[in-house]
Formats: sequence, structure tokens, C-alpha cells
Amino acid sequence: MKIVGLITEYNPFHNGHKHHLNEALKRTGADYAIVVMSGNFVQRGAPAIIPKHLRTQIALEAGAAVVIELPVFFATGSAELFAAGAVSLLHSLNCVDSICFGTESGDIVSLSKIARILCDEPDDYKFFLQNHLKNGDSFPLARQKAFGEVTGDTSLSTILESPNNILGIEYIKALCRLNSSITPVAIQREESHYHDMELKTVYSSASAIRNVFAQAENSFSDISEILKDQIPRACISFLQNTFQRRYPIYTNDFSLLLKYKLLTETKETLLTYMDINETLANRIYKNKNNFLTFEQFCEEIKTRDLTYTRVSRALLHILLHVKKADCAAPAYARILGFRQDSSTVLSVMKRQSRIPLITKLSSASLEEKESFYLKQDIFASDLYESVVTDKFQTPFINEHKQEIVRC
Repeated sequence: MKIVGLITEYNPFHNGHKHHLNEALKRTGADYAIVVMSGNFVQRGAPAIIPKHLRTQIALEAGAAVVIELPVFFATGSAELFAAGAVSLLHSLNCVDSICFGTESGDIVSLSKIARILCDEPDDYKFFLQNHLKNGDSFPLARQKAFGEVTGDTSLSTILESPNNILGIEYIKALCRLNSSITPVAIQREESHYHDMELKTVYSSASAIRNVFAQAENSFSDISEILKDQIPRACISFLQNTFQRRYPIYTNDFSLLLKYKLLTETKETLLTYMDINETLANRIYKNKNNFLTFEQFCEEIKTRDLTYTRVSRALLHILLHVKKADCAAPAYARILGFRQDSSTVLSVMKRQSRIPLITKLSSASLEEKESFYLKQDIFASDLYESVVTDKFQTPFINEHKQEIVRC
């Protein structure tokens, strides 16, 4: 039996994700796909537009065998941390043969070459990188320039311009650092790019589709005609039945919660949170009285060197109490859902996994440190659920009472 691992957000699930899932199974010859998916908060520093259990249901209907939650510490981290956490999870399951991911280039040889250099960090690369950082370049730009100078290959350095290429490189780096036997496989993205805001014929970006949801007023029928060409038809009924009952959730829905949290912080306490340096801490503290909404405050704080995403991620870490000192590899795999016709995969995971598998929170037996991370995930989920409850006037479902999704 062969298993392919996918690292996803499905925010929301669309035709490109279905293509990725099908191609991953086809190209790797895998019998099953295990999906590691962000929970209720995602890597760009925002809440997921749709709750994780509904996204899990959709992923299973689309063909995933098992969906595992990526802990919030990694799900809301930098590209490097996000990749390291997700790859470590799949590696620790000890049954995954390959990891398949989408990139703009689709060239696994070039991506692997770049990953190896960035993983080893030779002295000449570090020298050029530091020089560019001292000259005021942002880290991504400094890294791209340094890489071009070290390799002398401009075609390779331009690969670092695209977000999914960068994420793919981070997956390969993580595999190298773990000395993992898992094989990386790259699939070229179809039709749209990561930040494309306009809808394409079939394969639109998640950003463009989120914009469609934002255009809807009170009824799913406002957008159903548009979405039927962008989202697999099997998913439409789930989205229609839960629209304005469980989703959509947006960043600004957390504005008042964030404002309260900022009022409790000092410059010193701000520095303890993930992704916050002294410059950012000072800007947050100095401008906190100008706070109106989460998104407005991100615009207020960002600079040329502090991107909107970096600021949003940092503010989310404050809200969710994600701190620098908390960094460690994932110590458990929480299963959000599985297909009943794929129970064989669960048996293999239970037999071979090097970390505990959690299917029910009440029966989770973890060490103190592992339990800390799980409590952090539960808090984040309950906070998200509180916003859902308030926005749509629906009953609150405590995370302990959320049932595993079976399809």
C-alpha cells in the first residue's frame, strides 16, 4: 500500500485542490492520500473563511482518506515553520511514501537544488545574504539576490519570487533536515497564481473565490452560479446548507477580541509573541489607540519592511497567545476525519506512527508539553467558534464536543 501526503489549507476547497488531489494519487501511484490541513486559522495570518470540520467533510468527499489538523502554532507560522511542522507530522506517521505539492514552476530538480543550498547555507551564501540585509533589503529580496550571486543562475533565483515555489522549497528543506525517506513531488499550478484576485475559467485561486463569498449578501443563490464552475459540484451542497449559519468568517470578525488583547499588552510582553521583533512591538504599542478594525490596524502598522501578512500573522499570534518559547516539533496527530472505506489507512497509522494519534479529545493521553500544544489548539478553536456563534446566532459547540468527521 502506498500513501501520499498533502499539506493544505483548503480555504476554501476548489477545483485546483481537486486537481491536485487527483494528480497526487496518479503521479505517485498512491492508493490513499493523507491530508494535513490547517485548523481554523491559516498561514497568511487570518481565520479560515470556513470552519475546519466543514472543510474536512469537503476534503473527504473529494477523495482524501484521512484529514489531520496542523497545530495552530505551525498553521499560523512563517513559510519555513508551516512547512517544518506539516512535514514533521507526515514523517512521524511513519507510513507516508511521498509528499505532493503544487508550485508555479513544477520543476522538482530545480526546487531540490535550491532547497539543498538553502538548507546547507554555505559561507558565501551567508556572506551575500548578510550584505544585502545590511543594505536594507527585505529578507525575501536579500535571499533571492544572494542565491543568484552564489549560483550565477538567474533562472533558479527567479523561482524564489513565487510563494508556492518558496513553500515547496521549504517542504524539501524540511525533508532534508529530517533525513526523511519521503519523496517530494511537485505539480505545476493550473491557470491561476497564488495572489490572483480575478476568477479564471476553471482553476481560480482561493483568494479570488474568497472574494466571491464577500460579494454575497444574504443568500447563497447570489453566488451559486459563479461558484458552480469554480468548486467541485459535490461540495456545493455543503456550502449552500451552511452559508450564513457556519460561515463566512473574516478577519475583521475578530476585531473587538484583538482590541481587548492589545489593551492588556506592554512593549515587553509584545516581544514574547511569535514573529514580533522590537521594531514591530514598538509600532503596535505606539499605534494601538488608532485601532479600529483588525484589517485597518494591519494597514496602519505595515511598512516597506513589515509586510501586511507579517503584521497580520503577528497580531494573530497575540490574539491566540502563540509565543516564541513554545517552538517544538508536533508531538501528536489529531485526526479531524476519515473515509470509512479507507479504514485500512487508520490501521496502518495506529500501528506505525511514532507520535500519538488523537481521535477523541476526552481520551487523549499526552505528556505535559504535548498537552500544552493541544490546549492551545483547543483554545484557538473555541475562540473561532465563539465568533461563529456570535455572528450567526447559533449554539456554541465546545471543541470537546465536536465529533470526528466520517464520510
